[in-house]
Amino acid sequence: MEELWPAPSHEVADVIRSLCQRLLTETEAMVDAFARPSLLAQNDPALIADASLVEEDRELNRSDLVQWLTSNVQQPGRRVEPYVGPRTTAYINDLVCRGIAPDFAVAWRVALGIGWRRWLQECVADCADPDLLVGVLDVTGKSLVQYALDSVAALRQAGLAAAMDNTDSEGIALIQLIASGAPMAEDLAEGRLRYRMARWHVGLVLWIDDPRQADALDEAVSAVRAAAGGRCALVARASATSRWIWLSGEAVPDLLHVAKALAATDEVRAAVGRPGRGLEGFRSSHQDALAAQALVIRLGSDRRFTAYTDVELIDALTKDRAGARRFVLNTLGPLAEADPALRQALLTYVQCGFNTTRAAANLYAHRNTVERRVSRANELSAVKVEDNPAHVAAALLVLDIAPDIVAVHPG
Repeated sequence: MEELWPAPSHEVADVIRSLCQRLLTETEAMVDAFARPSLLAQNDPALIADASLVEEDRELNRSDLVQWLTSNVQQPGRRVEPYVGPRTTAYINDLVCRGIAPDFAVAWRVALGIGWRRWLQECVADCADPDLLVGVLDVTGKSLVQYALDSVAALRQAGLAAAMDNTDSEGIALIQLIASGAPMAEDLAEGRLRYRMARWHVGLVLWIDDPRQADALDEAVSAVRAAAGGRCALVARASATSRWIWLSGEAVPDLLHVAKALAATDEVRAAVGRPGRGLEGFRSSHQDALAAQALVIRLGSDRRFTAYTDVELIDALTKDRAGARRFVLNTLGPLAEADPALRQALLTYVQCGFNTTRAAANLYAHRNTVERRVSRANELSAVKVEDNPAHVAAALLVLDIAPDIVAVHPG
């Protein structure tokens, strides 16, 4: 690439190299600082609602950061060429297919502001010589700004290439419109998708954490089709790491066999929405599944199969992870970090309508054992179950889904 400013002095280059080498060990924390703000700045509801795309957007942020830091270790203070690798290309293709057009310039402006402040702090802490500090800030400021401009241009070019090469995007783009709430005639949707809308639907989201496990994802889709027992199924490639599925029938689809089939796939995770009828049911069940997926990813849960009906309350409580942590600690007190068997006994007891016999049967434990565990759990809990069973049960459910939430610092 053409160099647009003079090379830095050896002293300045040494400082830049040293700083970048240290920051390469802190990339995850740095990405955490600007990934979410830059995502929200793009102001695209379809992107923000899809947890798989959100993860790919975060990976793009991480890739950009590592590229700049690594390049400045090798050639400090020089112009950095953007890296648009296979994963980024696949992400851009997925966005184009679904008609999602994030404002990368705005995202970069937000990320650059946050990143530049961190860089300033590191430089000031490391450079005691004012002249050396000015030299470092002068050249790295030029490098960062030019890197942002070059990166936005590269992403736009990748988007244009994807649009030109894409010949099979109409179906997923239409599904994206329906899922986003755009007005749509039922017969038009049926004709375009070749899928009947005037029936019951259940939406599923299948996803993987590692793009290299794509074969397992496709196998899981085949397993769902086979387990659906002849029900009509609509499958859409939502991204490189996720698939959207709808199962439909004249009666509400039974997912028992589907859940068993998915349980056999260790790499693939699934979220399922509440059943719904007609075009609106098609949309709402899918939105539920997306919300369940986002919840699992947001809380760092290792759950493989999550039904939104089981976690709807938890979803509302945990939109803010720090707030959810406070709620759990304030409600459960010492019980939050006690023996999980105590918490499970108390939760099952509440879910069984305060019936110890039923709770013991569900836990495959002796009635006396359950009574002792429930009593001990209630002693430890800050809020007693008899005073506010709804709060206690909700806090226990949060911990059931995200056991580490109380151990992670809210910041």
